[in-house]
Amino acid sequence: MFIRQERSLKEFITFYPVISFIVIVNFILWYLTDFSQSSIGKIIIDFGMGSNFLVHEGQYWRLVTPIFLHSGLRHVLFNSFSLVIFGSALEQMLGRFKFILTYLIAGIAGNVATFLLGPEIYFHLGASGAVYGIFGVYLYMIAVRQDLIDSMSRQIIIIITVLGFILTFVRPNINIYAHLFGYVGGLIMAPIVLTRAKPFSIWRNRYKAPPKDDGDPIKFDPNRWQKKRIPTQLKKNIFWVVLGILIIFALFGRFF
Repeated sequence: MFIRQERSLKEFITFYPVISFIVIVNFILWYLTDFSQSSIGKIIIDFGMGSNFLVHEGQYWRLVTPIFLHSGLRHVLFNSFSLVIFGSALEQMLGRFKFILTYLIAGIAGNVATFLLGPEIYFHLGASGAVYGIFGVYLYMIAVRQDLIDSMSRQIIIIITVLGFILTFVRPNINIYAHLFGYVGGLIMAPIVLTRAKPFSIWRNRYKAPPKDDGDPIKFDPNRWQKKRIPTQLKKNIFWVVLGILIIFALFGRFF
């Protein structure tokens, strides 16, 4: 379920519009606030960065806005990359509304915990809490709803979760509260949003997608499945290469 099988960027955007939108917003805001350092970007940072002191002063929107702001290319790459790899299956399983609701609540839970438990003068930004909320939902599946997740995916989630916990406590510049309570937010939301969920299936996406009209009559090709199916071992190899890149970003990226 974590091996991306979409045949094009257009197909990915069609299948997972919420994730595509979030990733686009992440990069636009990163470009404005960090890369170009434009005057608009400075206003966005001043207005949207998480700040415990300013939340205490009544600027409660700062419990939401930091979810979409990042510092550094590796920061935005890692969180967006994690969202694409691990969030896509969940968007299909939950549906658009439940997915964005879970993502936001997990991120807000992390920011609220940062406000309540962190020091008064503390600034933060990043989608880590929301991304960890996605893993919280998967952990609930592993514990309670194993009918929704296959064995290989369970192993991957366990490995990523253990790695995430270790990095949370051993690396500097980590918002520990956002990570831990992002998990908690995902775990709390899981039994609610998974009530009518079905296991992920790439074919369900394609079944819902409108058929292509190439002007030719419909033809049956008995070899169509053999042409489009990727060998299982190759898919596993591709995934582990991607996972290796993900771990490298986690270990050597400045922020998470």
